[in-house]
Amino acid sequence: MSKKLPFGTKLFWGVGQVGEGVKNAAFNSYLLFYYNQILGVSATLTALALAIAVFFDAVSDPLAGSVSDKFSSRWGRRHPFMFASAAPLAVTLFLLFFPPADMSENFYFGWVLFFAIAVRTFLTLYQVPHLALGAEIAPDYEDRNSLFGVGLFFGALGGYGFIFMMLAVIFTPQPDLPNGLYNAAGYPMMAAIAGITAFLSIMLCVWGTRKEIPGMSQVTEAAEPLSPGRLFRELKVAFSSPSYRSIFFGLMLGTVVTSVETTLNAFMGVHFWGLETDQLKWIPLAIAGGLPFGAVLGAYMVRLMDKKWCLILPAALTIINVNILIVLRLLDVLPENGDPLILQLLLINVFITGIIAPPIFITINSMFADISDEIELITGRRQEGIIYAARAFALKAAVALGTIVGGVILDLIQFPEQALPGEVSPDVLFNLGLAQGPATSLFSFFGLLLYFRYRLTRRKHREILEKLAEHRGLAGN
Repeated sequence: MSKKLPFGTKLFWGVGQVGEGVKNAAFNSYLLFYYNQILGVSATLTALALAIAVFFDAVSDPLAGSVSDKFSSRWGRRHPFMFASAAPLAVTLFLLFFPPADMSENFYFGWVLFFAIAVRTFLTLYQVPHLALGAEIAPDYEDRNSLFGVGLFFGALGGYGFIFMMLAVIFTPQPDLPNGLYNAAGYPMMAAIAGITAFLSIMLCVWGTRKEIPGMSQVTEAAEPLSPGRLFRELKVAFSSPSYRSIFFGLMLGTVVTSVETTLNAFMGVHFWGLETDQLKWIPLAIAGGLPFGAVLGAYMVRLMDKKWCLILPAALTIINVNILIVLRLLDVLPENGDPLILQLLLINVFITGIIAPPIFITINSMFADISDEIELITGRRQEGIIYAARAFALKAAVALGTIVGGVILDLIQFPEQALPGEVSPDVLFNLGLAQGPATSLFSFFGLLLYFRYRLTRRKHREILEKLAEHRGLAGN
């Protein structure tokens, strides 16, 4: 049970996170801005399409988890689904940003709805088995943090690196545009690069982790055929754990806030901070610069304290850090836009975020893996797939809700469509900053309180692994 994964396996498993990171960067950072500011579609209507799409995740996520838990093939339980997702995910992601020109608002609503559903579904086909694979091949308490740290590093590096490259190469400032992000022709090219990158990262992950297939746990035969009732009962088992409930709902609240902030980031950068794309491109690079330190910190903290505190402490610091500059601007403490100090302070701020935020997500993914051990001890069945399916759905539902909230906020504060930089009223910009900062962070605080209910300590997890080893030995005899 103390098996340590070789670094090569961790590396290839982590590379698989690049595809998800790139997809999230394209999907979360550019989609609403593209449909609202380029195509002129209502922000609320676009957000509504993305919200409807999440209902399909309510079926696809647990379905992918349950089926992969019980699937048996020469390529294992997880790898066939991961392989099958790569090409469809790449194609649908490209088409999401390549609608026909000069169509009605209702047509664009249908287009974004259909392809958002498709992208989410094919991502599920990869994401849930991939996370379950990580929990299965790394049973050690500390090694799990190390594995998920590598994954988060590559996922974040892929996402932020992708944003930097797009701002530096595709959305560069042009004389005839108010801002590089208004380059309509750049969005299909951006989506094509994202799709190709996602495809390659998934294929590398499948190929690089294939040697772990023979050593993975045996499939537990399903007691009943696949049905809605079976999915419900499997989810009920997962939610019977108080620790699972605390992390699940805390993660949902935190992700809603993060999604709102991500949705509004482009509006904040262009209008609230008055930055051009040749300045904006340095922000994701500064975040990426902090990631190696954050990944190491996430793996190191678990050696010093239980995972509960590895989650709570950096989460509290992150809430404080993301609000500092926004609050100072709302209080008129910072210099006016255009002052070089503004960009310098933003870069320092996001660099700190790049250090203290990774331990949050590293630890949460590792916690879910520990909970799967607890549930196996109780039920006698491995259910990493269904556990991470609920986690994946929580994230997607929270992202969809956050996108809706972001779109509604833009309409409530009367943010103008196809607005030019420098022409948005100060009152609207004040409300934008208020929503991006203190107002939404209140929900992050409530999520933080939920994390205190997590019960699996290092000592308790060690006892669980010892009992599992004993049970498996008896079963083998």
